[in-house]
Amino acid sequence: MLYDQIVLRYGDLTVKGKNRNRFEKRMLEQVKQSLCAFEHITYFKSFGRLYVKLNGNPYEPVANRLKDLFGIVTLSPVVSAEPDLEKIRAAALELMLSLPETPATFKVSAKRAWKKFPHTSQEMNHLVGGHVLRAMPELKVNVNKPDVELRVDIQEEATYLFYEIIPAAGGFPYASNGKAMLLLSGGIDSPVAGWMALRKGLELEAVHFHSYPFTSDKAKEKVIELAKRLSYFSGEPLKLHLVPFTEIQTTLAAAKSDNLIITLMRRAMLRITEQLAERSGANGIVTGESLGQVASQTLPSMNVIGRAAELPLLKPLVMMDKQEIINVAERIGTFETSILPYEDCCTLFLPKSPSTNPNLRIVEKVESLIPQYYELLNAATEGTEVLVLTPGSQTAIQAAGEDSWF
Repeated sequence: MLYDQIVLRYGDLTVKGKNRNRFEKRMLEQVKQSLCAFEHITYFKSFGRLYVKLNGNPYEPVANRLKDLFGIVTLSPVVSAEPDLEKIRAAALELMLSLPETPATFKVSAKRAWKKFPHTSQEMNHLVGGHVLRAMPELKVNVNKPDVELRVDIQEEATYLFYEIIPAAGGFPYASNGKAMLLLSGGIDSPVAGWMALRKGLELEAVHFHSYPFTSDKAKEKVIELAKRLSYFSGEPLKLHLVPFTEIQTTLAAAKSDNLIITLMRRAMLRITEQLAERSGANGIVTGESLGQVASQTLPSMNVIGRAAELPLLKPLVMMDKQEIINVAERIGTFETSILPYEDCCTLFLPKSPSTNPNLRIVEKVESLIPQYYELLNAATEGTEVLVLTPGSQTAIQAAGEDSWF
C-alpha cells in the first residue's frame, strides 16, 4: 500500500492563541472516536497538524470518514520516509510513478521545518526534482502552473510527501463552542440547521414534538433516522428528546383562535425546549427557520414567537432560499429521508389563514385564558422520552422526569 498516513489540517484562524491546546485536544478526541472501527490506527500531533498513521488500514474508507469531520479544513494522503536524502528521493519517485495518469508538468515544493536537515528547501527542490526527471524524462518542470505539485515536508521525525490537498468539512470540532438544543422536525430545513450548527462546533441535543395518535410511528422513525444522520457528522452519540404534544395541541385548538394556533404552538415548543435545555446544560436553541418561507417565519411572527424564549435563538438558515437549503440537504444525505410522506405535529391543525402579523398582547392574552397552560407544558416535559442515537443504533434511556441525567 502506497499511502501510510493521512495528514489533517485545522486552519490558522481556529488554532491561534489560548484556544490552540483546547482545540487540538478536542480534535484528536473526535478523530479517535470517528475511527474507532478501524484497528491499529495511531496518531501523531504536530504544530497545526494531526497525522493519522494507517498501519495497514486502507486509505480510502478512513479518508472518506475524516472528510466529513468538522474542524478539519483539508487532508492529504502522504507517503512517509526517513529524513534522509536518498530515501526521500526514492519515496518521491514512487509517488510520482503511482499517479493514475502521468502528468505533462510538475514541480517540487520542499519545506524544511527541521532546520538540522543538511539541505535547504531550495536545494531539495532541485535534488528531488532532478531525480524524478532522470527516471521520468517525459516530464517537464513548470514552476507557475504545474499539473502536479509534489510537496516534501521535512520534519525531524519523518519526511512527508504528497501532492493532493483534499477539501474537508471545515468549521470547528464538535462541542468546542458550547451546547444547544435543536428543534428537529421531519422536514427538510431543521436537519440542515442542525448540520450547520454542528459545523460551528456546537454540541447538540435534538427535540422533536409528536402527537400520537395523530402522527404515526413512521413519522417518529423518520425523525430518528435524521437524528442518526446528524450523529454521524458529530462523531458522537446524539440525544433525541421525544416530547408528547397531543394534549397541548388539542387544548390550543379548543381556544378558538385558529389564526394564531401556529404561533401558540411554536411558543409552547420553545418553552418546553427551554425546560429541557436547563436540565441538559444547553445555552441556546437552534431552529430551521428561513425568513418569509411560511406564515410563522415572517419577521413579525418570528418576533412574537421568539419572545417566549429567554435563551438565544440560533437560526442558521434565516437568510437562505429554499433551493439553497435543499442543495445542502442533498449534499449531507438528509433530503431523501426528509421528503418521506409522514406528517409531523407541525402539519396538524393548520388553519386556512394563519396570521403572518400576530399581536403579542393578544397572543399573551389567549395564553392566559388557557386552563392550566403551564401545567400542560410541565407535563409534556416530564413525559419526554429520551433516545441516544448513533448512525447504526438507537437506545432508549429514560423519561425526562427521572432524576438521573447524563
